[in-house]
Amino acid sequence: MRKLFYALALFAVVGCSDGGDSGNAGNNNNTNNDNTGTGGNTSTEEFVPSFTPRYAGDGEIKVMSFNVRLMTTEDNYMNEWPYRKDACFLMIKHQQPTIFGVQEAKYSDQYLELKSVLASSNYESYGLNRDTGEESGNGECMAIFYDKTKVKFIDGGTFWLSATPDQCSKGWDGACNRTATWGLFEHIATGKTFCYINTHLDHKGDAARMNGPKVIMERFAKYNPDGEYPQFLTGDMNLAPDHKALDAFEETMVNTRDAAPSNHTDRSATYNGWKTTSSSIIDHIYCTQGMNVLEYHTVNENYGVDFISDHYPIYAIIKL
Repeated sequence: MRKLFYALALFAVVGCSDGGDSGNAGNNNNTNNDNTGTGGNTSTEEFVPSFTPRYAGDGEIKVMSFNVRLMTTEDNYMNEWPYRKDACFLMIKHQQPTIFGVQEAKYSDQYLELKSVLASSNYESYGLNRDTGEESGNGECMAIFYDKTKVKFIDGGTFWLSATPDQCSKGWDGACNRTATWGLFEHIATGKTFCYINTHLDHKGDAARMNGPKVIMERFAKYNPDGEYPQFLTGDMNLAPDHKALDAFEETMVNTRDAAPSNHTDRSATYNGWKTTSSSIIDHIYCTQGMNVLEYHTVNENYGVDFISDHYPIYAIIKL
């Protein structure tokens, strides 16, 4: 049996399968979170959250971003995927996002398990192994999950954040392959079509970090050429909110953290690094400028384990 001093194992911030970086992705001095966990729960089978989250109402969509932290033995035993995965499943089922994107999910070890477990909650999904471009293997997958009772899939796929986005490739000076998963969906209740992209930007290469957002905006223009449809973007951007690379998004989109009413948003850390003293905001949700953002929230509540990931999920509720 593993011993608790295994807690001294190293952890990484962002998902390259070789271990990622060490948290230089963009710290800021915003408010810390210190309300996670209960300290040592080993099962969430009977755990019941003590609060009711806000759900999407009529004509609304709840969009979530969640870096699940790749499956690795480098983490403290209590932070490894087998220990915390049930809490991840519980969080998603409890929060009931209309649509959400995950980052760092190892294709075979995590994504397929998420896909199987969440199918009973009406979620369908798709995504590719970023290292092979196939629906197999164990590279990381930036999958999109959607509630099939609320939205209908129209079209979608995967592209790479590189100079050759339609080919499995590494961009510029990036540390590893980076991808984005895109989709066109119809919101069943309103009949409105929207375009959604989920991604994970590089954590080391300056050129990769600057050019990745440009590729994403070029793809929005390709999939939504007339700007007819609302656009949503989620991801672990590995960048603080004021980083200049994010300016590419803000030409036509707005960070929902800023667009939500002041009494329905927060400036809480999104990267926790398995501790409650982080102030790093590197996960973001964007939507088309002018949309009515009703709420933004960092999901740092208790789901039966100290941490469900080294990132907190975030969501935005937006009026379509």
